[in-house]
Amino acid sequence: MADPLLPSRQLGDLPVGAVGLGCMSLASMYGAADEVSATAAVHRAIELGVTMFDTADVYGAGTSERLLGAAVRDRRDDVVIATKFGIVADPEDYSQRTISGHPDHVHRACDASLDRLGVDHIDLYYQHRVATDVPVEETWGAMAELVAAGKVRHLGISEPSAESLRRAAAVHPVAAVQNEWSLWSREVEEEILPLCRELGAGLVAYSPLGRGFLTGTVTSTADLGETDFRRELPRFDDDNLQHNLDLVTQVRAMATDRGVTPAQLALAWLLAQGDDVVPIPGTSKATRVEENVAAVAVELTDDELAAIQAVFADGVAGARYRDMSWVGR
Repeated sequence: MADPLLPSRQLGDLPVGAVGLGCMSLASMYGAADEVSATAAVHRAIELGVTMFDTADVYGAGTSERLLGAAVRDRRDDVVIATKFGIVADPEDYSQRTISGHPDHVHRACDASLDRLGVDHIDLYYQHRVATDVPVEETWGAMAELVAAGKVRHLGISEPSAESLRRAAAVHPVAAVQNEWSLWSREVEEEILPLCRELGAGLVAYSPLGRGFLTGTVTSTADLGETDFRRELPRFDDDNLQHNLDLVTQVRAMATDRGVTPAQLALAWLLAQGDDVVPIPGTSKATRVEENVAAVAVELTDDELAAIQAVFADGVAGARYRDMSWVGR
């Protein structure tokens, strides 16, 4: 493996580059994706020292896993593959989704992901959401069996409550907790981040750029394709958009003063929250990968960090999801 250009951070016992690549966008979740462009983005990320690539079986009904697996096939030793199970989409209507934490589903889902990825093991396997009808201990018991079988190396959990996180950790060490965390999604700082540090787990921040909003590229609902997942999210509704755009305008002004892009400013703020924090901005474009990785070189002063946070002191308009019962279980 070539010497990485990114500094390394720890997710439990798992070392990864300080910035990962979220692969949800490889599966057309934010509109049409080009396989050639997406593959080039993955390859450019590896060249720049990105090691962690994060996907899920539900992203494009397995499309993201297949594309990622093909893109890294001849570079397997250079990457950490993270994927997730638990959200089950209706094949006839992707908007209809349920959660399964049954042990038999855990085993079936892992085998299916291994097949789509074309690998013999998954480096980091997450429970995507906590089910309400299966105790988390039963789900994690099955996940621990996967580790014992050599199919999985490390375990993680996404969007748990503090109670579920503690109960999972009592079954098997938690390498990483994946939660939405950005300048406009700060809830994780209250209970989950301190608990991660108590348990020795890293915090993987998904949607660190506010699902693209903090980059300033979304200025109206019309910017989103008809199949864009963000149309399901309240913060992109017309009623909330202008308030949120006003916040991004302030971020853009700060970035301009600092000589960086809004995305780099937002990522630099997140990277400054601790060496156990790994943001995974998603993109299918190599140029965006380059921009995001360059954020590690942006060092913010305490005054700059405080000023950036102050922009969002009164909060954003709209919930993260229409149904918030799916998170914090």
